[in-house]
Amino acid sequence: MTQQTTQQNIIFDLDDTLIYCNKYFYLIIEQFLDLMETWFHTYDIRTEHIKKKQIDIDLERVNRDGFVSEHFPESFVDTYRYFSVLHGRPVHPKEEEQLMQLGRSVYEQPVEPYPGMFETLSHLREEGHTLSLYTGGEILIQQRKIDEMKLKEFFHDRIYIRQHKNREALESILYEGQFDRQKTWMIGNSLRTDVTPALEAGLSVIYLKQQNEWKYNMVDYTLDPDATLYTITSLNEIPEVLNQHLLS
Repeated sequence: MTQQTTQQNIIFDLDDTLIYCNKYFYLIIEQFLDLMETWFHTYDIRTEHIKKKQIDIDLERVNRDGFVSEHFPESFVDTYRYFSVLHGRPVHPKEEEQLMQLGRSVYEQPVEPYPGMFETLSHLREEGHTLSLYTGGEILIQQRKIDEMKLKEFFHDRIYIRQHKNREALESILYEGQFDRQKTWMIGNSLRTDVTPALEAGLSVIYLKQQNEWKYNMVDYTLDPDATLYTITSLNEIPEVLNQHLLS
C-alpha cells in the first residue's frame, strides 16, 4: 500500500480518551458525600442513597441539556435539598454555597494526559494521518484543557467543541470537515457519545475501554456485520490496530 491509500482521518475524543476526567469528578463526589455525612449524621441516611440521588439528578440534566458545567454543582445542591426536605432538616444558604463551590472546583483540577498520549499522536501524525479533536462541553472549559496540553500542535483548526455529543452533532462535523467516511475513524471511551454515533454514521471505531466508566457513557449498541469496531485499553495500541486493519 502507498501512503496515499493508507492515510486516514482520525477523530479523537478528549476527556478520558486523551486526558483524565472522570477520576476528578469521582474525587469531588467523595468530598460531597463526606460533607453530607457530616451534616446528616444524626439522620437515617445511607451514603449509597445520597450517591444514587446525585447521579440520577446529574444524568437527567445531561440527557436534557447536554454538557453544561453548572449541572454538576447544582446536582449537589439539589441532592442536599432533597434530603433536607425529606428529613425535615433546615436548608442553610452557606452550606448550599459551599456545595456549589465544591462542584465547580472540578473544572479547576490539573489537566493530566493519559499514558502514551503524546507518543501516540506524534506517531499517527508522522504516518501521515489527519488528526481531529471532537469534545463535549463548554468552550472555555474545554479550550483550557486543549491549551494546557498544547493539543493544537496536533489538531490545528480541526478542533470541534459541542454542548451535545450525539449523531446529529457528529454528522454536522463530518459535513463541515468534508470527511470521507470510508477513511474516517472515531476513537473514544464513551459507548453513548463516541462509539454509537460513529457506528451509526458509518465510521470505523476504536473503543478505548475504561475500568471505571461514568454511568452516562454506558449503553447497549447494535453492531452491523459490515461495521468496524476494535476495543483497546491503552492509547499505545492504536497505531498497531490501524496498521493491522489497513494491511488486512
